[in-house]
Amino acid sequence: MAKRKTPEELRSHRWYGVNDLRSFGHRSRTSQMGYSREEYAGKPVIAILNTWSEMNPCHTHFKQRVDEVKRGIWQAGGFPIELPVQTLSEPFQKPTTMLYRNFLAMEAEETLRSYPADGVVLMGGCDKTTPALLMGAISMDLPAIFLPAGPMLNGNWNGRTLGSGSDTWKYWADLRAGKITEQDWQGVEGGIARSPGHCMTMGTASTMTSAAEALGFTLPGFASIPAADSRHAQMSAQTGMRIVDMVWEDLKPSDLLTAASIDNAVTTCLALSGSTNAIVHMIAL
Repeated sequence: MAKRKTPEELRSHRWYGVNDLRSFGHRSRTSQMGYSREEYAGKPVIAILNTWSEMNPCHTHFKQRVDEVKRGIWQAGGFPIELPVQTLSEPFQKPTTMLYRNFLAMEAEETLRSYPADGVVLMGGCDKTTPALLMGAISMDLPAIFLPAGPMLNGNWNGRTLGSGSDTWKYWADLRAGKITEQDWQGVEGGIARSPGHCMTMGTASTMTSAAEALGFTLPGFASIPAADSRHAQMSAQTGMRIVDMVWEDLKPSDLLTAASIDNAVTTCLALSGSTNAIVHMIAL
């Protein structure tokens, strides 16, 4: 295990008790936001990179989950700061979110590099968001933990279970072949995605959140908890608590990533018959 930092070591490279002009600016502007010095002095500052937006259905619950992450950080003695970063919305962004993965990776890295944070919670899940956030955090090498969005509930149409992606193509082919009616097709449309969360099939989203868990970036078992499950809220708070301890332990991505951990993640992707996009993302990681 990495050596645990002392409060003095943590304070030494931050602005809590330093008497210079930049530190004055940090403290006075933190006061401007409504915080007193007692609320953050001597506490790990935890950045929360949130990919929520009103154009990302996979992350619609992040507006609530970020508050639960903050709750865990406060309970563990940290000081949470939410920082919005680029959203990569698989259903809406054209022509493909793959064009923007590296943009988010760079934004994540430079956001963490340019702001005074001691650790970070990465909130993502939709296909390219997971590798992008991990890439940025790995490059920055700050204590980091990943919060998977979790899969949505299974789709339903006339009592039939619908899977993201796979049944979209199946019933689209059936419609074109005249096997189902336009009304049937509208029924599939209205029932295939019926809760927050990323695709519930083993597409790129679930593949990469599973890989993130195998790499040690999430709490154990978190990648498989559905977004709508109350345990997802509980694990969000626990994620917030854990990152505070990771800062004190100085447990960074470079401590987690080894040849063996990469092998574990690749093996996990293969065992799950995961998305072939994992090849592209695992190489990038």
